[in-house]
Amino acid sequence: MNYKNFEELPIWNDSRDIVKLIYSIINDNHELQKDLRLTGQLIGAAISIMNNIAEGFDSDNNKEFIRFLRYSQRSCSEIMSMTYIIKDVYKIEVESENIYNKCLEERKQIKGFIKYLKTVI
Repeated sequence: MNYKNFEELPIWNDSRDIVKLIYSIINDNHELQKDLRLTGQLIGAAISIMNNIAEGFDSDNNKEFIRFLRYSQRSCSEIMSMTYIIKDVYKIEVESENIYNKCLEERKQIKGFIKYLKTVI
């Protein structure tokens, strides 16, 4: 792995996009803003993806990095699950699907990166 900073990682930059999408959907919907439990959980999970990638990057070894990447992967799944609430309760179809698909792709990329890291352990 030839990355010098976590900001160079494509998966970190994609996670940053997920954070922006989450904030955008919340800022654009006043009814959703009132659901503090859901919005707090969405924001927390999105930030968790980014931060775990960054934190894991500074691990002493790939095994530790993989552990943090798995946390990021789980946070993607958590957001994907919450998009059903956004769609079913708040009837926000297009944006919730965009977030779902972005998290699905991020999860796949993280999984691929984990697979790569396992080959260089």
